[in-house]
Formats: sequence, C-alpha cells, structure tokens
Amino acid sequence: MIDLEEIKNKIIKRENFYLLIVILIIFSLDRYSKNVIMKNFSENVFYINDFVNFDLIWNTGIGFGLLDFNSEFIYKSITILIAFLIILLIYFASISDKYDRIVFAIIIGGALGNFYDRVTINAVPDFIDLHFGQFHWFTFNVADIFITIGVILFLMKNLIIKQKKT
Repeated sequence: MIDLEEIKNKIIKRENFYLLIVILIIFSLDRYSKNVIMKNFSENVFYINDFVNFDLIWNTGIGFGLLDFNSEFIYKSITILIAFLIILLIYFASISDKYDRIVFAIIIGGALGNFYDRVTINAVPDFIDLHFGQFHWFTFNVADIFITIGVILFLMKNLIIKQKKT
C-alpha cells in the first residue's frame, strides 16, 4: 500500500529546496525566452547567422513536434500523460541520490515550462531553428534544451555505472 505521508516527507526535505530553486530558474529562463520571442518575432524569421535562426512555430505535439495531431482528444491525453510523467519525475527525484536529483530537477524545470504552455495557450512555442545548408533540425525552445541535457546526463551516468559494474 502507498504511504502518502512517507512520500510527502521524502519530497519535503531541506535538500529538495535547492532542487526547487534549480527548477524555478530553468522554468523562468524558459518563460522569459518564450515571452521575448512571442512579443518580438511572431511573424518574421530572425536571422542570427548561417546556422541559427529564430522562427516562431506553435507545437501541439510533444518534444520536437513529434506526435502532432489535429485532435483535441489526443492533445489532452498527451497533456495528461505529461502531467503524470512530471509527477513521477518529482517522486523519483525525491528518492534518488544527489546527482540524479539534480538531473531530475533539470528535466522537471524544462518539462514544467512546456507543460505550462500546453495548459495555458494550448501549444508550445518553439523558435530555435538550427540548420546547415538545407538540413534543418527540429525547431525547439529553451525548455527542450534542458530536458535534453537532463536526459543525456541521466543516460551517461547510468551507462558509465553499468560499464564499471561489468
């Protein structure tokens, strides 16, 4: 049986306060960047250099525009799934070692940034357009950067530990 009091006690620890700060900083950076882009670049592509543009697009799928369907049911279902995953990440962060807590905080900060947009404006503004010649990477945002960094750090740590054990 799940002991909610025990879960609450694990989540509400002094050391988790620092993780909350990390989450809030990442969330704030994401919100700030999206607000600047939405106010200043809503109709134009802003050329930065030969490899990067700012080009605002509205993503109703998941990361990097994947699973973008024109169905309100699918959109709301994905949003509920994302909320569940964020709650799961918070739980895992609360029971993990120090390194994993930081990694989970990085992922949670980015995930909350995109989740906020999904709930408040029904789409996620993506605007960073990386390209080389005719090749364009998926357009993404600051939250996506932090989610990706967190996932890479998590995978690297677990691959290194697994290699050391063998």
